[in-house]
Amino acid sequence: MIRLLIADDEDLLRGALAALLELEDDLTVTAEASTSTDAVRLAREHRPDIAVLDLEMPPADGLRAAVQIRAELATHVILVTRHARPGVLRRALAAGVRGFVPKTTPADRLAEIIRDVAAGRRYVDPDIAASALTEDDCPLTERELEVLRVSRTGASIGEIAAQVNLAPGTVRNYLSAAMAKLGVHSRHAAAHYAWEQGWI
Repeated sequence: MIRLLIADDEDLLRGALAALLELEDDLTVTAEASTSTDAVRLAREHRPDIAVLDLEMPPADGLRAAVQIRAELATHVILVTRHARPGVLRRALAAGVRGFVPKTTPADRLAEIIRDVAAGRRYVDPDIAASALTEDDCPLTERELEVLRVSRTGASIGEIAAQVNLAPGTVRNYLSAAMAKLGVHSRHAAAHYAWEQGWI
């Protein structure tokens, strides 16, 4: 029996997916979570074989939850997403995620992917993989990405500085550099562009 954790902030989708996967003879859902924080906590408690995580899940996201789960447990992770941004795929694979599928994947196909991942294989949706191969490399430094990630929450310069442990002037410098590299005129536009590319 392959033991599963299902995490998605949309209750209806999560419940439907759990019910459909429970119909499979060799799959059992041992826990369900509606936030990335709960996903990590329940993974620690239940130690499932596979965690199926929604990528766009508060308060962080499924990828951050995946990183924590992979750092602590032998649980394999499959990310499910509505917005297949290629940059996220690269970060997910680097973090040890074993599967990357769009939310349009039928439940019976997802069950097959779960079995493949449980057997030690990887699965990446072909369209997402093709996009990732043609994507430009990220021109931003880790620090620039960090300040854009916090900026995307709507935080002020002072709040960003406090969260990333930098002086406000240094934060402004990083934001200006990121804006120049991306050819945009505001930090919000830079953060949105970086998010669309899957860099943050």
